Amino acid sequence: MNIQDKIINTVPVFEVSETLKDVIKFFEETTFSHVGVTENGTYLGLLSENDLACFEPKKKIDEFRLEMESFFVTKETAWLDVLEMFSRNEANVLPVLDADRLIIGYYDLEDVVDMFIDTPFFREPGAILVVSIGIKDYSFSEIAQIVEGNNARLLGAFITASENDIIEITLKVGTQSLNEVAQTFRRYNYTIVYGNSDDQFLEDLKQRSDYLEKYLNV
Repeated sequence: MNIQDKIINTVPVFEVSETLKDVIKFFEETTFSHVGVTENGTYLGLLSENDLACFEPKKKIDEFRLEMESFFVTKETAWLDVLEMFSRNEANVLPVLDADRLIIGYYDLEDVVDMFIDTPFFREPGAILVVSIGIKDYSFSEIAQIVEGNNARLLGAFITASENDIIEITLKVGTQSLNEVAQTFRRYNYTIVYGNSDDQFLEDLKQRSDYLEKYLNV
């Protein structure tokens, strides 16, 4: 995935010696969360749209030096790390720096997400299965073995939650029937958080609960 093709140069860069007048105009006319600031051409930090109410047109950007945020990525940063950087900093735009700390452009969150959606994880036919297990018992190789041991293809997997030493893994499985895969995960002590409606175990539970409810109502 060549994420470098998504670097844009339509977002401005401001020098720390400039006034905030054009910065205010930029934030008022766009939906971007941040904008880059340089000092003598070298990356200094980012001004945040969240501070817009504090900006005064005649003040110098330099007066907000201590409030600037400092995150960035480089051309070599992998696309998953780029997504993590967006999430960690609650940003929708990221400056891309070269080896000399010069801003060569930006990544727009929407463009990067579009690339992610265009991957086989989303495009290829298959089924979504979400499982959870204790973090000490987590093994990606075991997950792949369980899926492939049921003559299914593992199209992708990533950790989507982690809380109280329990992690949740979302899988894209190249099969339309998850029943055997789900049953095998249960035998390996995984909890099925979400699976397709053809999961026989869940269907059995539903039928038994319906029967019990009718019995109690007699």
